[in-house]
Amino acid sequence: MSERLEELTRELEDAAAALRAGELGPDQAASLVEECARIAALAGAQLDRDSQDAAPDPRPGQGELL
Repeated sequence: MSERLEELTRELEDAAAALRAGELGPDQAASLVEECARIAALAGAQLDRDSQDAAPDPRPGQGELL
């Protein structure tokens, strides 16, 4: 797992803990849920980059299909 992905995972875990604690007001909780969605999108994009970096190069003569 990349360092960036680990960082994003920690952010999501911290946000989940804050939500579970039940100490946030409704507006704060809604904002935090929106932040979680943003972080999750970043994590998904990072996973895509990591998987593409780990993918082997295509064999010679094997073009990409469109």
